[in-house]
Amino acid sequence: MKKLLVLLAACLFVFGVTSVYAADHTLRIVHLSNTNDEDYDGALTFKDYVEARSNGKIVVEVYPGAQLCGNAGECYEATQGNVIQIHQMTIGGISVAFPELQVMDLPYMMDNDSVAEEVLTGPFLNVVRQHVLKKGGPRIMTMTNTGGWRNIANTKRQVKSPADMKGLRIRTINSPLQQTLVKNLGASATPVAWPEVYTSLATGVIDGSKNGITDIVGMKFHEHIKHVTLDGHAYMASLWIMNEDAYQALDNDQKRIVNDGFAHLGQVCFAFPKRRAISAYEEFKKAGGTIYVPTPAEKDAFRAAAEPLQKWYTDKYGAEGAELLKAYKAAIVEAEEKLDAKLKLNM
Repeated sequence: MKKLLVLLAACLFVFGVTSVYAADHTLRIVHLSNTNDEDYDGALTFKDYVEARSNGKIVVEVYPGAQLCGNAGECYEATQGNVIQIHQMTIGGISVAFPELQVMDLPYMMDNDSVAEEVLTGPFLNVVRQHVLKKGGPRIMTMTNTGGWRNIANTKRQVKSPADMKGLRIRTINSPLQQTLVKNLGASATPVAWPEVYTSLATGVIDGSKNGITDIVGMKFHEHIKHVTLDGHAYMASLWIMNEDAYQALDNDQKRIVNDGFAHLGQVCFAFPKRRAISAYEEFKKAGGTIYVPTPAEKDAFRAAAEPLQKWYTDKYGAEGAELLKAYKAAIVEAEEKLDAKLKLNM
C-alpha cells in the first residue's frame, strides 16, 4: 500500500503542481465510473460551485475512471492517506472497510425514489457519518444515488422468478451481502471490479450483473446484456467520502462552501439517473434488449428468497449491525410517514 501511495503522490505532483501553488487548498475527487456517469456530472457541479464561491482559494481536480486507483480498496486507502481528498463509493465499495454498512444494501427495503432520497439526506446520514468517524474512517459528506435501482440483468434469458436464476454467474463486488443475496436467489456470485465488468461480460466470465439501466448503457454493457428484470431489489446509494484532515484544514467559511457544494452535487446525482434512464431504456431496446416487470406475485417470490438476508446480517454483525438496521428501518418509516403527510396535503 505504501508503494501505491508514493506512486499516486508522484503522479499528482506532475499533473497537479500548477494548481497547488495557486490555491490554499487542492481537493482531488476520484470516482471509478466514466465521464458518461452522473457521478462525473455531480463532481463537475461541485468543482464549479466550490472554486467560484471560494474565489479560487479551493481548487478541485476531478479524476474519473481508474486514473489514480483501480478499485474501491485502493481508492479508500488513498483517501485515508490524503493522497486524494474525496472519493465516491457504493455501499459495497465502502464495505471493504466498514462491512456493517451493507445494511443499506439489504434487498427490498425501500419502495421508491422519494423514500430513498428522504432516507439518504435525512438524520440517517449523520448516523452513518458518526459511525464511520468514530471508527477512524473518513467523513461522509453526503449520500446520493449512482445509477438508479439495482435490477437483475443478464446475457442468457429473461428472469421472472428465482428459479430462472439457476446457473447464471452474476457479477457482484467483493461484498458478502451481495454475494449471499445472489446465492439465495439461486445464481452463482462472481466478484469483478467495476472497470473489468465489460470485458468479463464479453468473454463469458460472467453472465450478468445487478445494475441500473443508466450504468448498463453508459458502460456499454448492453452490447452483451439483453435481458433486464426490474425487480428493484436495492437502491444504488452513493457515499461521497472526504479525508477528515483535509476537511478540518478548511476554515469555517470554506467548510460551508464545501458542504454547499456537496448539496449541489447531490441534486445532480439524484436527478440525472432518472432523466438518463429514459434514453437508456430506448437505447437498450434498440440494441435488442428486453425489459420485464415482475407481477406482484413474482415480486413476492423474490422477496421471500431474499428475506433471510436480514437475519444473516444481524447474525454476522451482531449488536452493531442490529443497531444500524434498527436506525435504517426507523429512517424508512419516518420517510414514508413524511411523504404520506405531504400527499394528504395535496388531496
